[in-house]
Amino acid sequence: MPDAKLLQVKDLRTWFELKRWGFIHAGYVRSLDGVSFDLDHGETITIVGESGSGKTTLLRTILGLVPLTGGEIIFDGRRLNGYKPKDLAWLHSQVGFVQQDPYGALPPFMNIKRILLEPLLINKVERELHEQRIREVLEEVRLLPVDDFLYKYPHMLSGGQQQRLVIARAIILHPKLIVADEPVSMLDASMRVEILELLRKIQQSHKMGVIYITHDLSSVRYFSERVFIMYAAKLVEKTDVRSVVYNPLHPYTETLLNAIPDPDPENAARFKDVPPGEPPSLINPPQGCRFHPRCPRIIEGLCDLEEPPEFEPEPGHFVECWLYNK
Repeated sequence: MPDAKLLQVKDLRTWFELKRWGFIHAGYVRSLDGVSFDLDHGETITIVGESGSGKTTLLRTILGLVPLTGGEIIFDGRRLNGYKPKDLAWLHSQVGFVQQDPYGALPPFMNIKRILLEPLLINKVERELHEQRIREVLEEVRLLPVDDFLYKYPHMLSGGQQQRLVIARAIILHPKLIVADEPVSMLDASMRVEILELLRKIQQSHKMGVIYITHDLSSVRYFSERVFIMYAAKLVEKTDVRSVVYNPLHPYTETLLNAIPDPDPENAARFKDVPPGEPPSLINPPQGCRFHPRCPRIIEGLCDLEEPPEFEPEPGHFVECWLYNK
């Protein structure tokens, strides 16, 4: 019987050591600093945050591409701590990765058939199933007619077609989890909805878990069940999509919502009231709440001194903010 949770991340910390002149210890970059969440089988979650907040490092740590400093990761009942990257072939066959830059993610010297054949060969899938699997995934991602695409090379495809190919490669082994690192950020606006709808359809038909990484909060309401807001290596708010859009609790979440462009022409000249400044350095993060230097609702003597724990002011709605200390 499968584990109740597909993925469990507990107090995850990933720190990168800094060295001066190649050998003198000069501190750490705290890319992840106490991140905890879980993912059900067949569930989609979205992690939203600014560049440099730790989103991609979180994915790379889950995939075993970078070593974790502390905490625990459990995938489908198996604890990942202690494994070396070379020993995680079983994990990589169960997790598909959709990269941000589709052209950079595809080998330019391989045609489409060879690109899709590679994971089948690496994972020793029966030879008689190769052709069938390749054709099935090309049909599923709508690269049709299949015979017209099999022997094309990545440079012969549009950006949207390249991303469809990346998705096809990610699902060809029928994984239990897909991790997508800003999969539409490099595509035209007209293509973004198509790719997200395609990912959602594939996720629902295969009942796969999906972790969707983005900095664009406006794209999540039609895609996932839960949203996690990430700031300076921490998940500061975790809730369902409706709550994060219509009832945000953390001041940083309100900032992200206020920054979404408004298509209404009457609001073209309306000033976007967002806090000044930039996210803090992860080498030397500020004492207390990491958002307090930019927060318009700071509680002096508390937010700037003590790091907030996780509160649950509403059922299923978690937030790391002293405003909800009841």
